[in-house]
Amino acid sequence: MAAASSWNLISTPCLNKAFSASLSCRHSLPSRLTSALFHCGPARTKPFIVKAIFDVKPTVLVAEKLGEPGLQLLKNFANVNCSYNLSPEELCTKISLCDALIVRSGTKVTREVFESSSGRLKVVGRAGVGIDNVDLSAATEHGCLVVNAPTANTIAAAEHGIALLIAMARNIPQADSSIKAGKWQRNKFVGVSLVGKTLAIMGFGKVGSEVARRAKGLGMQVIAHDPYAPADRTRAIGVELVAFDEAVSSADFISMHMPLTPATSKMFNDNAFFKMKRGVRIVNVARGGVIDEEALLRALDAGIVAQAALDVFTEEPPPNESKLVRHENVTVTPHLGATTTEAQEGVAIEIAEAVLGALKGELAATAVNAPMVPAAVLSELAPFAALAEKLGRLIVQLVAGGSGIKSVKVTYATTRGPNDLDTRLLRAMVTKGLIEPISSTFVNLVNADFIAKQRGVRITEERIVLDGSPESPLEYIQVQIANVESKFATAISETGEVKVEGKVKDGKPHLGRVGSYGVDVNLEGSLILCRQVDQPGIIGRVGSILGEANVNVSFMSVGRTAPRKQAVMTIGVDDEPTVDLLKKIGDIPAVEEFVFLKL
Repeated sequence: MAAASSWNLISTPCLNKAFSASLSCRHSLPSRLTSALFHCGPARTKPFIVKAIFDVKPTVLVAEKLGEPGLQLLKNFANVNCSYNLSPEELCTKISLCDALIVRSGTKVTREVFESSSGRLKVVGRAGVGIDNVDLSAATEHGCLVVNAPTANTIAAAEHGIALLIAMARNIPQADSSIKAGKWQRNKFVGVSLVGKTLAIMGFGKVGSEVARRAKGLGMQVIAHDPYAPADRTRAIGVELVAFDEAVSSADFISMHMPLTPATSKMFNDNAFFKMKRGVRIVNVARGGVIDEEALLRALDAGIVAQAALDVFTEEPPPNESKLVRHENVTVTPHLGATTTEAQEGVAIEIAEAVLGALKGELAATAVNAPMVPAAVLSELAPFAALAEKLGRLIVQLVAGGSGIKSVKVTYATTRGPNDLDTRLLRAMVTKGLIEPISSTFVNLVNADFIAKQRGVRITEERIVLDGSPESPLEYIQVQIANVESKFATAISETGEVKVEGKVKDGKPHLGRVGSYGVDVNLEGSLILCRQVDQPGIIGRVGSILGEANVNVSFMSVGRTAPRKQAVMTIGVDDEPTVDLLKKIGDIPAVEEFVFLKL
């Protein structure tokens, strides 16, 4: 225990509120040029000057054509640079001056692009669904959010899939070419009916499910294969979920709607075609790479596949001499799945809103290299996410130097079941609070787990299930750090960990416990924590010292073990006290230890 005259002062990296980092971006700047003098951390022996030029809009590079409604949204907030058909080298050169990048499917956003951005690139927007042209691993490592536009072109892609299905079944493209060549060959273009035929949908996401609805309207029997689709969702549409082998072996038509991943690359190969019913017909409006095109050509020539309708190819555009494209039983279109006027406008607006939201620091429900958190969940957890970050920022300032932080435990007290509370966002925010104040690393939902692992910090999670109504997702959040010393000994719990606990009250984060002591203070601004002998006059003396120095007290709370024993006083202050002022508090005989915390 510290002597009565001892005192502790924690200096943390000083962040003006104007620089407070959002979850997804740290570019937002105040409205004027300022120079601020900050003493940041005990390791610094001299002050340093931080200068920032404000009123600077973020820069968005649009590397492929985007609809005008989306461009207008971007221009209202950012400087927009539309540069199309960039070579890889040109893209790498431009990207270091950009905060955001928007692409379609034709631009490869490689590791070199992220490395060339030198940390400035905060978000990549893919105007469409598939993101196989973006190196997600590199994006995550560089703390760059990747968002897509998964809903705006859903209907257009589904409609194109159905259009190809019907056109293929009735030989419409071939018949059209025949008539235009001056021929009339009715007997050559006899088609097949769709009614009663079995359609296997491979990938039951948004597009796949819309295709299923339309196919059922045409009288088809629909089955689906998707290892991640919930069975109740497929049943609700009247679709049976089956294994891969059953899907390909029993289908008369196969429609592909899965993403291109290492697991799905060339999924339709010689082995898959061998299992298919002879005379099967295939539609692909997903990704060209899911089909081994050489294997498909062999299956067409062997009669296993009667016809194929392809909107996508492994190489786009495909080579002029492609035998697959020129095959008489293949119908092709140049990646038109999302190409309707309505879809193009919708995609442009959707991706512009996602990119701007990320630049403004809003949580992105369409993030693809971060845990997918539905918008409703993001909204509900927003105040608890703020609490989680505050607790992380607070507890890291309570830790003394030495061995460093290695083991962090986050406990959630909730009335909800394990499947009703997604804690990935909360874990990321605790990590953000822990790491950002003591490093120059920018932490967000995208890279939080990676950064923690990289720094050797093991974060575990535990739930305490409470009885009661599950209306609120959490009763409280508790953060503990094991095997460290504390600059405020009172923060050490009975079991030896530095521990803080908080809850959300009236939509705002509140500190509820420090170590073994209960408190109740709003986690805003700066805090002074004092452990003192519980006796009359202490609150008044501390308040007088602060008042005489014109430091405004926003709130004060006292938690104690018993009357006239020990107590912890928590004081919220609007202004940062000077070193001399804090020393006066530490010199009060009844004050055993105290700490200043900047949140």
